[in-house]
Amino acid sequence: MSEETKYVELCKGINGLDKIILREVRGCSAEVYLFGGHVTSWKNEHGEELLFVSNKAIFKPPKAIRGGIPICFPQFSNLGSLEQHGFARTRFWTIDNDPPPFPTNSSNKAFIDLILKHSEEDVKIWPHRYEFRLRITLGPGGDLMLTSRIRNTNTDGKSFTFTFAYHTYFHVTDISEVRVEGLETLDYLDNLKNRERFTEQGDAIVFESEVDKVYLSTPTKIAILDHERKRTFELRKDGLPDAVVWNPWDKKAKAIPDLGDDEYKHMLCVEAACVEKPITLKPGEEWRGRQELSAVPSSYCSGQLDPVGAFSSEEIGPA
Repeated sequence: MSEETKYVELCKGINGLDKIILREVRGCSAEVYLFGGHVTSWKNEHGEELLFVSNKAIFKPPKAIRGGIPICFPQFSNLGSLEQHGFARTRFWTIDNDPPPFPTNSSNKAFIDLILKHSEEDVKIWPHRYEFRLRITLGPGGDLMLTSRIRNTNTDGKSFTFTFAYHTYFHVTDISEVRVEGLETLDYLDNLKNRERFTEQGDAIVFESEVDKVYLSTPTKIAILDHERKRTFELRKDGLPDAVVWNPWDKKAKAIPDLGDDEYKHMLCVEAACVEKPITLKPGEEWRGRQELSAVPSSYCSGQLDPVGAFSSEEIGPA
């Protein structure tokens, strides 16, 4: 990449929707649509796509984009009165040219700050005022970082409560050859069994049928091993105690209009989330939740999951 190449470029995406392309020197990239504040692409230096987006994804508001990293706020799933996964993923975000500072690695050049605020329409269905700031950063090594800061700006003295998830769709070669490490022995809520609570029994999680689970009190680091491609995704998170694992499998996939019948074989959602214990903010309070994704050759990190030191205390702290 030459000196002149843009680290951050605003352009038009599918159906003329505004998108931002982030690029790093080695050739990795990410794409973000202002519709939904939605990351739709994350490529390594070889140009290989690391996120799954359905071939049938509909890039037509107000329909949410199927794949990438949808933002679930202020409601995860159908746990409340709002539309599925809340409204943040179906609103138009704006570029935040003057975000309040927060401690960050200043060497990163490929990043964008987005903001979503309440609209008068939204206040009718969720009667609160908020500022949701989202920073999306592509690190020099190709890591993808998403930092969310949500502030209660209510003027009526009222607190609000929300649930949240980064609904990340990872691109995998063959779901039956994938395993997830870091969640073994943990308790989970099984969404296929009325959110009943169970304890994970296996050494690592593998996939041979539909899975829809919310793992609780999860470590800061989770690994997704794609054996076929000898690639491991590492998900590091902070402020997000839960981890949702979802694959619709064949029957459910056929029932999802914007997902190809066989596409479930090439996707896996592992979602850094806060679902079991919703977050409550008083007016003026701010919550922060962050995830960092990296992709490395499998031999590099299998069996070396060490959550200690995943984040320095300087980086993450009370607002």
